[in-house]
Amino acid sequence: MRVLVIGSGGREHALCRSLKLDPQVSELHCAPGNPGIEEVATVHPVDPLDPEQVAELARRLRVDLVVIGPEAPLVAGVSDAVREAGFACFGPSRDAAMIEGSKAFAKEIMTAADVPTARSRTCTTEAEAAAALDEFGAPYVVKDDGLAAGKGVVVTDDRAAALAHALACERVVIEEYLDGPEVSLFALCDGSTAVPLQLAQDFKRAYDGDEGPNTGGMGAYTPLPWAPDGLTEQVMREVVHPTIAELTRRGLPYQGVLYVGLALTAKGPKVVEFNARFGDPETQVLLDRLETPLGGLLMAAATGELGLDPVFKDGSAVCVVIASEGYPESPVKGDPITGLQSTDRAYVLHAGTARKDGAVVSAGGRVLSVVGHGPDQESARRAAYELADRIELRGSHHRTDIAPVR
Repeated sequence: MRVLVIGSGGREHALCRSLKLDPQVSELHCAPGNPGIEEVATVHPVDPLDPEQVAELARRLRVDLVVIGPEAPLVAGVSDAVREAGFACFGPSRDAAMIEGSKAFAKEIMTAADVPTARSRTCTTEAEAAAALDEFGAPYVVKDDGLAAGKGVVVTDDRAAALAHALACERVVIEEYLDGPEVSLFALCDGSTAVPLQLAQDFKRAYDGDEGPNTGGMGAYTPLPWAPDGLTEQVMREVVHPTIAELTRRGLPYQGVLYVGLALTAKGPKVVEFNARFGDPETQVLLDRLETPLGGLLMAAATGELGLDPVFKDGSAVCVVIASEGYPESPVKGDPITGLQSTDRAYVLHAGTARKDGAVVSAGGRVLSVVGHGPDQESARRAAYELADRIELRGSHHRTDIAPVR
């Protein structure tokens, strides 16, 4: 089949890499892509936020499947335009994608579906925000209601900083802090059924020891040997299936991937957030371990034909994100990158990169994802860091404590 992937980041490079390995995929395209994706797919200079441009590209290429990577095109209605043009599409409709596009809408869905999550208040004024901060107390959790590229959440003990973030947003969700380790579970959905992928964990803070500001994610690993037995089944039963059923009840059948961010609290798993797309960088490690061919799996979800749960390889995968100088506040761009060659146990996925005079240069905050794999977590971690340490990018930084061996 002919597949078109929409997006230009590390997640899309991971998707393209796995699709290229699927013998069913005869032709692979990506728009707009990046220098790494160019090596495995034909790239096209199309605006991923323009529904008509994407639909027209699908028509011109006569693709069988469109896979939408990032959240912004979903909220912009790209999947709706693609489906209206007659193409199978992996990615929820614009209205269903509001499960990520609006934190308030997600809370509304969870309340209606009786999904375990933090108590919260949606605030639009300073008085409402101040009252909610006092109600829940520290640590304060303040979330921008709209899309913020993974950086719209502030968790702090500083009430003034929490209130300042609230006032900088048009509308915010303020909620109680959920204590406990966080894990991610992705569920593939075909409009009526859902199947889980393997559990993963990502690391949101910029620096070692979970210090510094929130980012889009600085690393991830899978599987999680320490996760409680039966956790996946419990989350599917208590979170995913009720959420999908509630969306369907509202006339919003969900086709694509539902990302469930969870806190494992003393009272059981509770939802921290929903996303309407594959998470980045968890996708990088999950697809490394996925044994089921990806193209057929995504096509089954897009056409309402999901069957058995996906199968994963033995062993572990670890992803280390290399970020540019100044990330996340003010990333520096345009510096050359060297040392990108793969090893036997690790490879590089491009995220914020571009080509300048034939050389690969930085072009974003999270520049590269380095993925290592091995028979166990320790060997996968070592492979990822050995390659990451060979890469040279002036002023870059990465965490050194991703996937600690417990």
